[in-house]
Amino acid sequence: MRVRKVFAVLGTLLALAAVVPSGAGASEEQEKQGAKKPTIVLVHGAFADASSWNGVVERLQRKGFPVVAVANPLRSLTGDAQYLRQVLASIDGPVILAGHSYGGMVQSQAALGNANVKALVYVAAFAPEKGESALDLSNKFPGSTLGDTLSTIPLGDGTTDLVIQQDKYWQQFAADVPRKDATLAAATQRPVNDSALGEKAGEPAWHAVPSYFVVAGKDKNIPIAAQKWMAERAHGRAVVEVGDASHSVAVSHPETVADLIVRAAR
Repeated sequence: MRVRKVFAVLGTLLALAAVVPSGAGASEEQEKQGAKKPTIVLVHGAFADASSWNGVVERLQRKGFPVVAVANPLRSLTGDAQYLRQVLASIDGPVILAGHSYGGMVQSQAALGNANVKALVYVAAFAPEKGESALDLSNKFPGSTLGDTLSTIPLGDGTTDLVIQQDKYWQQFAADVPRKDATLAAATQRPVNDSALGEKAGEPAWHAVPSYFVVAGKDKNIPIAAQKWMAERAHGRAVVEVGDASHSVAVSHPETVADLIVRAAR
């Protein structure tokens, strides 16, 4: 009789063990597995479009991150930042923002005061202080040859759209990208309005939000000296230098860019 009672008690304990987590460690692991990953929002810059993030998007999606590659209007800094704010407002939960080139100007302004934005990643990008424009920052240090490669499209309203001449795009913008891919990007590039590049930035979010930087060693649009200076000024949590990268570092080194975004997300 006593033996049967012992087996009955053991059976009850085993049944409970099957449905009750074994201590705090199991509970914490369940919470970790169930935690929602932040949404990665990618903001392209001038003379590019959202497809310039394709290699980065593929890697982030393989790691289980939801990703939104925004179609940056490239019309004015104020208007572009307002559009990005509306996109961010449509996303539930935490967000990691990554901007390339002029996209850094836009994300710096759009993220201000948004508690859901947990980190800012600047990919060969402008990280402005209040009162600075993209033009100011690109000319702060010698080395940018962008101006000599541009063509203009007057819009009749006192502003002008700017595009990179297609035969100069590869060497200027994407010298470490296969030429056939750069030729395609040159044909599909989106123009930027000159007023967007000349508009002064408002208070930037990087004063309050942790920032991370990828700097491109052979960038002909934003000199590497400017990129490093902005990263140091913003007290970047991490600065990854890709010594042989062109301005299109997200295209030529998507793994490096994605890895830093994942680091920021953690």
